[in-house]
Amino acid sequence: MFHRIETVGYLGGDPEMRYSPTGAPVTHFSVASNRRWTTDEGETNEETVWFRVTAWRRLAEICNEYLTKGRQVLVEGRLQPDPETGGPRVWVGDDGNARAQFEITAQRVIFLGKGDGERPGDLLPNAPSTPQEDDLVPF
Repeated sequence: MFHRIETVGYLGGDPEMRYSPTGAPVTHFSVASNRRWTTDEGETNEETVWFRVTAWRRLAEICNEYLTKGRQVLVEGRLQPDPETGGPRVWVGDDGNARAQFEITAQRVIFLGKGDGERPGDLLPNAPSTPQEDDLVPF
């Protein structure tokens, strides 16, 4: 079986890199993807979906080095379901509203927009598609 997800959005914070027990670099960052639309009545609406992105090995190192809060990226990868629910991670925010966050294991990250001398569309190399079982680090 095969599934793939692509999303375009902005980093919600600077990436955080750590190392698995086997020494493999792993970087986490969040991406907010916005959708805006106008209803038939002329009202403008907006919806934001948050993705927590995990990158491994060389891709993790590059994401940690070059990505910063606010940078626009295209992330391609696979959805990683919550082990407890089989779906997105769900919680209730301080305002009492339900929130959800989807997790993506990145296989490719493309820089969009400008930043620190990169051209739009600079490509980060592919990461291994499947991390090893001992590389999985619960944070």
